[in-house]
Amino acid sequence: MDNIPIVFNQIYDISHAAKKALSAISSIKNYEKNELIQPIGSRCKTVYVIKKGAARIFYLKEGNDITEHFAFDNEVIVRAESLFTGNPTLKGIQAIEVTSLIAIDAPSLFTLYDEYHDIERLFRLIFEKEYVHTVKRIESLQFQSATERYADLLETTNLVDKIPLKYIASYLGITQVSLSRIRANFR
Repeated sequence: MDNIPIVFNQIYDISHAAKKALSAISSIKNYEKNELIQPIGSRCKTVYVIKKGAARIFYLKEGNDITEHFAFDNEVIVRAESLFTGNPTLKGIQAIEVTSLIAIDAPSLFTLYDEYHDIERLFRLIFEKEYVHTVKRIESLQFQSATERYADLLETTNLVDKIPLKYIASYLGITQVSLSRIRANFR
């Protein structure tokens, strides 16, 4: 049952039988820095939890690589719009450093919901948390300055120095030059 993230117990403690069933549909996947976890145009059939490392969701717009989301240790990363519709997505997932993930097969997970209501509740809480995170991200773009968004990112992780500046700048919606000015104020 090493495939069950400790963070799950902090969200909602599931039964031993549910943990065993969840572990049976989970596996550990390892990725090198910059390796694609899921390419643009694929269908998302996996829920990932980062054991160690960092990853990002990204898309291409007018030839520019745009980072939409970062995920770090013990966080879920999933392309929900594809996971729940079954449609291909215009977004990809990439490791931004050497990363170890727990990969949970989504179709099998959804099947377990009927047998283990505590698994269903756990993942409902996880997906609700991710939804709230997405809304807060959108609101930060609407109501916060780039400096405030950068400060929030610094509070989220101590890995900011390992993330390429181009990814951080696109995540903040600014140029790398503007990011350099903002970073100078935080040193």
